Amino acid sequence: MNICVYCGSSNGNNPKVLTAAREFGKQIAQNQHSLVYGGSSLGVMGTLADSVMENGGEVIGVIPENLFSKEVAHTEITQLITVADMHERKSRMADLADAFVAMPGGFGTMEELFEIITWNQIGIIDKPITLLNVQSFYDPLIQMVDQAVDTGFIKPNNRTILQVAETVEQCLEFCTSKQS
Repeated sequence: MNICVYCGSSNGNNPKVLTAAREFGKQIAQNQHSLVYGGSSLGVMGTLADSVMENGGEVIGVIPENLFSKEVAHTEITQLITVADMHERKSRMADLADAFVAMPGGFGTMEELFEIITWNQIGIIDKPITLLNVQSFYDPLIQMVDQAVDTGFIKPNNRTILQVAETVEQCLEFCTSKQS
């Protein structure tokens, strides 16, 4: 299984996020899954990719040409795919992935998360999507999504597209939940 992980290209200021990234990478590799991610060697992205590689797993990075040097493309992974732009990056990652996870990150992480939720909602894909809610990072976002359900902007059945995992183990379980 290929698990696409959206996460920050910076470290953030909570070291437990990097600890979670290392543990998640280890579990991805030990469960014989592969990582699909944005191709950076920096931040949470780099930590996650390094952990998968250090534990004998496979990593596929997808990075746009204009970010190749800015995000310091990770050249020590199994496969690094260079694409023209962000639209192609997201499309390629979605094609490669069997499941999606969002770890802590910034605007880019959230934008990728909401786009892939929308693709599920409108039927472009049907693949599991999970927030790995490290140290309650996503609690305010979950509250906002639930408020959108309560106020009639998100249908309750569409709310179930987004699963919330509090542990790496639970996250992996959710990733495999739609596998046949």
